[in-house]
Amino acid sequence: MLKYFIKVFFILWACAAIAQDTPESDLKDSVRYQQIYGIRLGVDLSRPVRTFLDDDYQGFEIMGDMRITYRLFAAAELGNEKLSRAEKLGSDDNPNQFEIYNYETSGSYLKLGVDFNTYENWYGMNNSIYIGGRYAVSSFSQTLNSYRIYDSNRYWNPEGFVEGTLAPEEFSGLNASWLEFIFGAKAELFKNLFAGISVRLNFLVTNKESDRMRNLWIPGFNKVTEDSSFGVGYNYSLTYLIPIYKKKNVKKVIPEN
Repeated sequence: MLKYFIKVFFILWACAAIAQDTPESDLKDSVRYQQIYGIRLGVDLSRPVRTFLDDDYQGFEIMGDMRITYRLFAAAELGNEKLSRAEKLGSDDNPNQFEIYNYETSGSYLKLGVDFNTYENWYGMNNSIYIGGRYAVSSFSQTLNSYRIYDSNRYWNPEGFVEGTLAPEEFSGLNASWLEFIFGAKAELFKNLFAGISVRLNFLVTNKESDRMRNLWIPGFNKVTEDSSFGVGYNYSLTYLIPIYKKKNVKKVIPEN
């Protein structure tokens, strides 16, 4: 995944450089550049793509950010996800393979935070390589569709697993919150249209579970690892900047060689 992320990152940056290359003659003009301030809105492309490719997943996320200062942006993300998973014992080519449990998780999440642009743009460009943070909350339900119980008495049950139930059992009112550290990039492909990519390191802060089943997957957070509060995520975004107002930024004059 990291190798693929790096490839996409450089492809986006190459496209942006070609689309927004500033002639040298323009760089030497002592003019004032009007920096655009506005709201950037869009969607996470990875979730609709995964929904199309994976029959066990459905998801959608809208996102937005607003420039506060030249480098600082307020950001928000709102989404909904649904995942079905089955845990099986044995390899896929094993004819004796059987399902231990099957569950489904569905819910919504909200993330609020800031991004800080660390990239020094060429004059007139609006690209960014940023670090950021989010505080996220998720509300969801989990349904246990079926499960087997391990039986240590192998005399009556040679496999060691007894059929539990085939009647789905729903656990509602679950919620979780976490912090996200983000590293990402946004490149302006065309005027006001941006493509972006980011990776996220998540740290689980709260996790309300049912008495009968622990939370195995949280919408917006991804898989919950046993005895660990950390998780990872990523997204590929397409956003459009809605200009609201402009601020004058004085361009530094490049001296003649």
